[in-house]
Amino acid sequence: MAILNKIRQRSLFLILVIAMALFSFVLADLFKSGSGFSGKSQNVIATINGVDIQRDDFMNKVENAQRQYGNSLSSTQAMNRVWDTEVRNAVMQGQFEALGLSVEKDQMRDLIKQSLSTFEEFKNEAGVFDEDKLNEFIANLKAISPETTMLNGSPINYEAWNNFEKNIAEGGVQQTYFNLVKGGIVGTLTEGELDYKLENDKVDLKFVQIPFTTIADSTISVSKSEISNYINNHKEKYQVEASRDIFFVQFKEEASQEDEEEIKKGLLALVDDKVEFNETTKANDNIVGFKNVTDHQTYVNANSAIKYYDAFVAKSALPSVAADSIYNLEKGSVYGPYKDGAYYKLTKMVDVKQIPDSAKVRHILIPFVGATRVAATETRTDAQAKATADSIYNVLKGNRSKFKSLLELSSDKVSNEKDGEIEFAYTDGYAPEFKAFSFENNTGDLEVVKTSFGYHVIEILSQGNKQKAVKVATLAHAIEASEKTIDDVFNKKSKFEIAVVGNDFEEIAKEQGLEVETVSNIKVLDESIPRLGSQRGIVRWAFESDKIGAVKSFNVPGGGYAVAVLTGINEEGLMTPEKASVTALPEIRKEKKAKQIMDAISATTVDDIAAAQGQTVKTSLAVNMKNPTLSGAGREPKVIGTAFGLKEGETSKLVVGNSGVFVVQVTKITPADELPNYQAAANRVGNAKSAVVNTALFNALKEASEIEDNRATFY
Repeated sequence: MAILNKIRQRSLFLILVIAMALFSFVLADLFKSGSGFSGKSQNVIATINGVDIQRDDFMNKVENAQRQYGNSLSSTQAMNRVWDTEVRNAVMQGQFEALGLSVEKDQMRDLIKQSLSTFEEFKNEAGVFDEDKLNEFIANLKAISPETTMLNGSPINYEAWNNFEKNIAEGGVQQTYFNLVKGGIVGTLTEGELDYKLENDKVDLKFVQIPFTTIADSTISVSKSEISNYINNHKEKYQVEASRDIFFVQFKEEASQEDEEEIKKGLLALVDDKVEFNETTKANDNIVGFKNVTDHQTYVNANSAIKYYDAFVAKSALPSVAADSIYNLEKGSVYGPYKDGAYYKLTKMVDVKQIPDSAKVRHILIPFVGATRVAATETRTDAQAKATADSIYNVLKGNRSKFKSLLELSSDKVSNEKDGEIEFAYTDGYAPEFKAFSFENNTGDLEVVKTSFGYHVIEILSQGNKQKAVKVATLAHAIEASEKTIDDVFNKKSKFEIAVVGNDFEEIAKEQGLEVETVSNIKVLDESIPRLGSQRGIVRWAFESDKIGAVKSFNVPGGGYAVAVLTGINEEGLMTPEKASVTALPEIRKEKKAKQIMDAISATTVDDIAAAQGQTVKTSLAVNMKNPTLSGAGREPKVIGTAFGLKEGETSKLVVGNSGVFVVQVTKITPADELPNYQAAANRVGNAKSAVVNTALFNALKEASEIEDNRATFY
């Protein structure tokens, strides 16, 4: 009790001590993360030429990019696209501001018109872009904000439209800027004359080549210090970003042979009728099997991983692994189980029918809000669209000659240009309902058919030759690992993960019969790991770990695990000799071989050198400087440049080329014909310069910019 009283008396002191301890903990964490008291690094994704790109705004753009592409882009891919755009805009904005460039209202309208001129939503009855329709669309978009509507088959809201206009404006300013630069780029007459002569001055020559391959690589020793010297002498070639190297072993959750046998047994158990005890009714139930079922759609949809396809198909549409067997089944017969890709399947012949191989129809399409590829301006509901289609059907049923006059009601502008007619083969990909009516009915039949595109009023005009088609019902069970197999994989992974800590990763993997994969030069913003797919988690771990030998396991797409070990931490700067040896070794060997070859040659003529070195004298005719290629030797700009510095009949000294040591003798010089004017050649030079302005200029501006990239902190 005395102790409790003392604690109560000193409660304020204890509170202060605890508070200081917590504060110290927070401070330590702040300094450890490098963020300190500044919130900038936590809120700024990048700083480009002193301008901050805010994290929230950047991430919103990434999310919009993913939505725009229907989530077909990963977060990292979307982030990289947005990053490229943000960097370009930031780099170029300084140039625009310095010049006072902007896009005015009239130019903006012209740019939007150019971008949207092909959109059906903005065309009038004559098929011409109508600005009033554009204004109406924008006003409607603003009125329903933040709701979305459809534009050219894609969802869009008012915020997205504003971003679109902003992008259009930025693109317009950039084009103006680049055009200004291009306006100052020309090819001079001197450049035109030089370019003309580089292409048309010709020399004939004979030469001898002593290839580097005449000396075996194994005879050339290269030390680590020589590689280091080579790297230092060619620093521009060996500058690298920070990267990481790893080994990994993959543990896949794949179905075992026992699992596959169980899957096949499960399918076979569905074939015949059976009796099962019903716990609810306490009586036996007769269960109709796949062989005898009549409602195939309900049965398949309840027992298969792949839904029932209620249509006749040609033999080519059947699974290739069993097409012959299935196509020749009697009605009501069942084939399988058979393995088709990632499934085991049972297939039953439901019906056989003679189907035309092609059909010619004409149709009128009445869409409704929410239909596939519907125009953003469509307002009809499903019921209203059906009522319209039924009215058209009733008119045509009494008088088919009115079909063309009613085409103006159809939204299918493509077929409207052909009087609404469509001719297609049975194997072509059309809406199932549209296809079924066209091929399973008779010439002259007229009907209203609903598809995902809307309501079609279809008339069958003609049909091709009939062929056998089949309707089948298929039960498909995915080939998946059982719970036991999944547990076994996890246990195997866990044992390996424990065993490799502090031990030789490769040796343990070898003992356990596992394959070690090697991945080098992983960059900080990489997303994928070869053979593992999207693995941003592994990349982040590799850069957060500061100790070679660190081990960690990760889940992998499709099921299973990868156990990775960090094997290399490569800092930004010059490549290590070990890494550089892949490209440096061949170059150093080439230099040493060239010296050996040159030291062994004492002769001075082409013929004598060829004889002494066991080589043949070769000829190359009409060689020019613009395409410096030697017949039988390949691209050799240094050798050909040497030849153009010789007089007719003169022989060169030894020249080290790309593929060996050369000696050339010029046998004929044919100067290019003089032109009265080199303006055409100068224009070609100017056009070639202009063609690379956009890319080269931006790259130069980007290279000169100060870019602080914090993306790896957030992604």
